[in-house]
Amino acid sequence: QVQLVESGGGSVQPGGSLTIACKVSENIFNFNAMGWYRLAPGKERELVADINVGGKTTYVDSVQGRFTISRDHAKNTVYLQMHSLKSEDTAVYKCFARILQRYTWGQGTQVTVSS
Repeated sequence: QVQLVESGGGSVQPGGSLTIACKVSENIFNFNAMGWYRLAPGKERELVADINVGGKTTYVDSVQGRFTISRDHAKNTVYLQMHSLKSEDTAVYKCFARILQRYTWGQGTQVTVSS
């Protein structure tokens, strides 16, 4: 059974940076795509960023230019570097691995941006 384990996250002041990681229990190239959704109170779930098997990345408009998704094949890990964080980035970030329309999820990690 595929397992995704997230790490990183925490609290940071506005303008700060954080990196979260998602380690998957098998070869990352087994999946069509990996990435993160985020869930914030009172808001709909939002796809933040993903990277497909070919390396193509996509981002929601609100994080474009501030967040970078990357992967390390040797470590079977995907990273989300977050810079210039804003209060509206506060959410639980949940990693996913997708094969066609089948998703496997990480446990989620809290990111809080507050002064």
